[in-house]
Amino acid sequence: MTTSSAKTPGTDRGAVPARPRRVPTVFFFFVAAAGLLVSIVAASLFGSAEIGPLDVVSVILRHVGLDGMAPTPPLPRLLDALIWESRFPRVLLAAAVGTALAVAGAVLQAITRNPLADPYLLGVSSGSSTGAVAVLLLGVGGGISLSTGAFVGGLVSFGLLLALLGGGRVASPSRVVLTGVLVSQFFAAVTSVILMVSGDANSTRGFTYWLLGTLAGARWEGVTVTVVIILAGVFAILFFAPALDAFTFGWDSAAALGINVTAARIWLMVLTSVITAAAVASSGAIGFIGLLIPHAVRILASPMHRLLLPLSAIVGAIFLIWVDTFARTVFSPHELPAGVITALLGAPAFALVLKRLES
Repeated sequence: MTTSSAKTPGTDRGAVPARPRRVPTVFFFFVAAAGLLVSIVAASLFGSAEIGPLDVVSVILRHVGLDGMAPTPPLPRLLDALIWESRFPRVLLAAAVGTALAVAGAVLQAITRNPLADPYLLGVSSGSSTGAVAVLLLGVGGGISLSTGAFVGGLVSFGLLLALLGGGRVASPSRVVLTGVLVSQFFAAVTSVILMVSGDANSTRGFTYWLLGTLAGARWEGVTVTVVIILAGVFAILFFAPALDAFTFGWDSAAALGINVTAARIWLMVLTSVITAAAVASSGAIGFIGLLIPHAVRILASPMHRLLLPLSAIVGAIFLIWVDTFARTVFSPHELPAGVITALLGAPAFALVLKRLES
């Protein structure tokens, strides 16, 4: 006579452990959006002059034509200019750059199916550096700004990448990765040659500081253009969320689901390159945001791109706002490049993310 023993729930060694619950996506989204608004106002408070949060709100409302909604009387002209011409555009630039890098990282991780992909995978950063140093040291462009030269250089490097990929008609994600490495190394070598041949100590030092990633040069003219380019690019990328979800299962699987893989891939690479070039042109190369933020959002909220992309944009903006605030205030009157802070914070944080992905 055989007997069957009942299994007590939870005692089966072969049972799959339950995955940790994610934060409800709607709740996460509203908390993140509120956090972004608070961060924009709060970060504008930090600096040598002590200014209250209501004063910051009043200055912003008056400059956008909503004088009647301002909660406090007008500030002296010097303090008004300090907020509107210095702190606020820098905070907005940090938010825009953080948004671009986080979204670009999420897109490239899906296209290449490589969890280590970041916005600089396609060589845009190296091309931007070459464009910037060519303007700074060689006078290329007839007096155009450094940021304009960097933006053009980033687009040129992407054009070369696209040409090497046969106009985007490639057979595998690994080809995209390897070609991106090739383009990046080529433009890095060109930059080094220009620095060695034409650079002096002062110009080399200034370029190196820019290359490490800094938002110190934020001015309304450049910030406005950067914000418009990045927001337009991110908005266009959101329409490709279904294709990105399909790409995570492979290009062949995406094609079987009815996705025009070649067209979607080309458009996504173009859009990510444009927003990355705009970000690098405005701030230099700030690392780890595009690598770390999408993984953190996947763990906390959702891996679906219709949610992952906007949430990564918001979290990336918040993250860089506070990194830049830390960089410009903690060691005042000295200022650290934001890229140095993101590396110091991002390396151990990403080690934790890798450990979580392996478990």
